[in-house]
Amino acid sequence: MSGNQQSGRPKFHHLTGGERKACFSLALIVALRMFGLFMIFPVLGLYLKDGSIEGLTDITLGIAIGIYGLTQGLFQIPFGMLSDHYGRKRLIVIGLCLFIIGSVVAASSSSIWGIILGRVIQGCGAIAAVIMALAADLTREEVRTKAMAIIGATIGISILASFVIGPMLNKLIGIYGIFWMTAFFATCGLFLILYVVPEPDHLSFHRDTETVPKQIKKVFNNGQLNRYNIGIFFLHVMFAACFVVFPTIFGNIFTNDSFVISEVHYGFIYLIALSASMLIMIPMIVIGERLRRMKEMFLLSILFLIASHFILSTMNLNISLIGIANPMQTIVLFSIMLIVFFGAFNFLEAALPSLVSKACSPENKGTAMGVYSSFQYFGTFVGGIMGGVSKAYYGITGVYIFCLSMAVCWFLIAMSMQSPRYLKTQLLNVGPLDEKEAKKMVVNLTSIQGVAEAIIVKEEGVAYLKVDSKALDEEALFMYSKSTD
Repeated sequence: MSGNQQSGRPKFHHLTGGERKACFSLALIVALRMFGLFMIFPVLGLYLKDGSIEGLTDITLGIAIGIYGLTQGLFQIPFGMLSDHYGRKRLIVIGLCLFIIGSVVAASSSSIWGIILGRVIQGCGAIAAVIMALAADLTREEVRTKAMAIIGATIGISILASFVIGPMLNKLIGIYGIFWMTAFFATCGLFLILYVVPEPDHLSFHRDTETVPKQIKKVFNNGQLNRYNIGIFFLHVMFAACFVVFPTIFGNIFTNDSFVISEVHYGFIYLIALSASMLIMIPMIVIGERLRRMKEMFLLSILFLIASHFILSTMNLNISLIGIANPMQTIVLFSIMLIVFFGAFNFLEAALPSLVSKACSPENKGTAMGVYSSFQYFGTFVGGIMGGVSKAYYGITGVYIFCLSMAVCWFLIAMSMQSPRYLKTQLLNVGPLDEKEAKKMVVNLTSIQGVAEAIIVKEEGVAYLKVDSKALDEEALFMYSKSTD
């Protein structure tokens, strides 16, 4: 390879300094917001036993945990669409201000209904889609996937960290202090968006990150995408429902006559369980992606959910009937099931967006992901509600039986899924083209080894590709992209 080719390659593969600054600052804004939203998941249920929050019951606990998902799901697509007309930063500022207001409302209330109202307002500031659109404005097409991966990974880490740090902070500053801290985090996000995140040269519409209303019907007509949407709905139903009961279970199991763990140490239990769950998640990802056994790993992970909920429901029923006869045995079994649950959850949470991307056509990826995210948020809402209702009327065992039924239904639906095409989306900036040039470019691109599909959107000057990363002739694609500059 010549020196000129080598010197030109970074444009195709690497983020520039400005792009890195944009990606990491936007990722931090989303992370701070998600961290605040999820810190109460492992904490709020701890207040059921002391009565310090007026009106807190199993049902209102479930509402408080899940209610933000309703408003988040309703507003995330409209926020993204409004940002095309009124500016990305303006909508992000509005969303963060709503989040701050919601946090202050929750922090200032002594009643669970004030906390619920605060969570409703927090969810109204649905800026995730806008941030993705702004990231697309600030990065080149060739590195867009890498930029989105950075933001997505940061979101995942922040959510997991919230489960670990939430119980520790709760011991120090209490639930209301957590809400005040959440408002402070969002204020830090305001500073970042106003003074750190670069201003884009111009706003563009990006089909890989934004929703096209006319394509929503097409997305719903895709059976594979419907399976994945139902899947993420079920997954977050189970997730939210479990956090309605986890704090109570921790109290029952880790606080007894022979074995006591302080609430401040619950975060360490989550840390150990989440860390150990990587031993399940990582091999499954490797087998699924590299060995191309994704469907098998997908079904296996749902079976893990079924097994964990079945054993937890059986274990809790025995505790309810005969008490904790062997505390250490109970702790070990619960810990193993917690690891299995988080291992399966983390794998599915990582695999499902990738499967959506593989199943949709290149030009409607943004629409498919928008619909998918809405199902995810609505799942959190339904899971919180149903978890609270199930616990109120049928106890902890009822919650796990409800989750077990969700997992079984999901497994039956997922059995009919097709093995995914092992393709990833890649974008090329091709500039303005007429109809004849666009057709010729599609032929040229699809003739490159490993390019399975190419669609040119002339008004955007972008080529949306589906490529097989194992078979792709990167050199040929790189040289072709250089010839179009």
